[in-house]
Amino acid sequence: MKEIVTRYRNKDITIIWKSALCQHSTLCWKGEHGLLSVFNPAIRPWINPEGAATENIIRQINACPSGALSFFYNEDESEHQDTK
Repeated sequence: MKEIVTRYRNKDITIIWKSALCQHSTLCWKGEHGLLSVFNPAIRPWINPEGAATENIIRQINACPSGALSFFYNEDESEHQDTK
C-alpha cells in the first residue's frame, strides 16, 4: 500500500499528515484542547494551517499519539525533501 503524505503550509511551518499512520484518536480536533479551527474532518481540506497561531498548532501536532501529524519550519524545508 502506497503511503499518502499531505502537506499544508502557513507562513511559518508546513504541517505533514501521513494518513496511513493516523489512529483517529481525535485529539487534534476534539475536546478541551482540540483545535477544530485547524483540524476539522467535516470539511475539505481537513487541515487549515491558518486556523490558529503557529505555536498552538505545533503544540497540537506534538500531542498526536500516532505520529501521523508532524511539521517543519519553512526555513528548514530543504531538510525534508525526502517526504513524498
